[in-house]
Amino acid sequence: MRFHKKLPLRRLKKDRVATSDVQARVSRALPKRGNAVLAVSGGIDSMTLLDAAAAVRKEKECAVVVATFDHASGPHSERAASFVANAALEYGIAVVVGHAGEITRSESAWRAARWEFLRSVAAATNGRIITAHTRDDQVETVLMRAMRGAGARGLAGLSAESDVRRPFVDVSRDELEQYAMSSGVVWLEDPTNRQRQHLRNRVRRDLLPSLLRARPTIDSELIEIGQRAAAWRDEIATFVDTHLRFDVAMDSRGGKALDVLAADLCAHSDDALGILWPELASRIGITLDHRGTRRAANFTRSGRVGGRIQFSGGWELTRSKTRFELRSMSKAEEWHEGVQLLQSPMVWDRWAFTFIDLDAAADPWRATLPCDGALWVRAWQPGDRLMIRQGGRLITRKVKYFLSDAGISGHIRQRWPVVLAGNEIVWIPGVRRSAAATARSGRPVVTYACDYLDRRS
Repeated sequence: MRFHKKLPLRRLKKDRVATSDVQARVSRALPKRGNAVLAVSGGIDSMTLLDAAAAVRKEKECAVVVATFDHASGPHSERAASFVANAALEYGIAVVVGHAGEITRSESAWRAARWEFLRSVAAATNGRIITAHTRDDQVETVLMRAMRGAGARGLAGLSAESDVRRPFVDVSRDELEQYAMSSGVVWLEDPTNRQRQHLRNRVRRDLLPSLLRARPTIDSELIEIGQRAAAWRDEIATFVDTHLRFDVAMDSRGGKALDVLAADLCAHSDDALGILWPELASRIGITLDHRGTRRAANFTRSGRVGGRIQFSGGWELTRSKTRFELRSMSKAEEWHEGVQLLQSPMVWDRWAFTFIDLDAAADPWRATLPCDGALWVRAWQPGDRLMIRQGGRLITRKVKYFLSDAGISGHIRQRWPVVLAGNEIVWIPGVRRSAAATARSGRPVVTYACDYLDRRS
């Protein structure tokens, strides 16, 4: 990538300002082991982050990667990405440059594309994202969310618990500018920061200065609101972890899905559900708005088994006999797990199989099976049938009906295992054993126990 020499750079004269605090914050943010992904745009805040990280990275046993994104918002965005890439290489730090797939003009679209890129880099490098958000950013964020009527979850802003590390969230832009003056940091001025069609720019340049003139403590008050909201969010998260039985799993397409025990949710009032559902949804990366939260609470109280409601963003909430299931509305791809020889002990996906000496009795998680031939385990497939005894005779019934009767649905149902003797299904673990499994007397048998590793009773 060619370095653009003629850039609107700005360098401040060096000053005797202590750099220890800024660098110490960045040092604490860097993981002790693993990788750090620095989100760098080329502005003063993120270039300060890059400079400080370069100064302290040798203290930690971690690799640092710079991630910068070209929003395709104009020539300046391409120049900024090139500038950051060259600056990172001058520091001796690896860099990844992302490019927008389409031209967008809204702040929300830029933010969504940027975060998608950052998380992809973090996933590819097994790294922790570190941003240069400041105290000023938090003040602006809380104010804008208050203007939009956000609840406590939204008012936490950048103070909310997150997997993203923000070492400067308690540091003002003025303090970072002092660091830049002392360290000779070079950065770019983004011309879009002066465009008042963007809400944050209007808040930063017009609204907040006016509010500060009328109420000089407004920034500190907004910071306190964010901190109190973050503490409240932490309390709700602790309550969910200790009082609700839920399961976060991967669906057949590799995305996250959520199951919650219905009995735990139905015991709460509508107001409480309006607090609990946003926290639960956040566990799989969903942000419920006011309307979605109300609909989830109402559905919890009145939704019938088999019913479903949809949310914006392509998500749906369904009700089974025992659980509420939140997952993508997109038609799930079939789960094709390779057929494996059943052995003891073994783990297949999230099910563990072991030999036991006890009789299978009536426990569907145990089965006495023929062992005069190989036993196999695989995911059930459409068209699979299980033989049962009904009215004194043997009949076959589709496996999907047994799963429905057992209240198994959603992403878990898609990969539920079946055990085969030859080509015949002899056991649906946790659901039903075939009547033909040991029908012929004198056959050698073995008893297996199965345990769903993430099962919550």
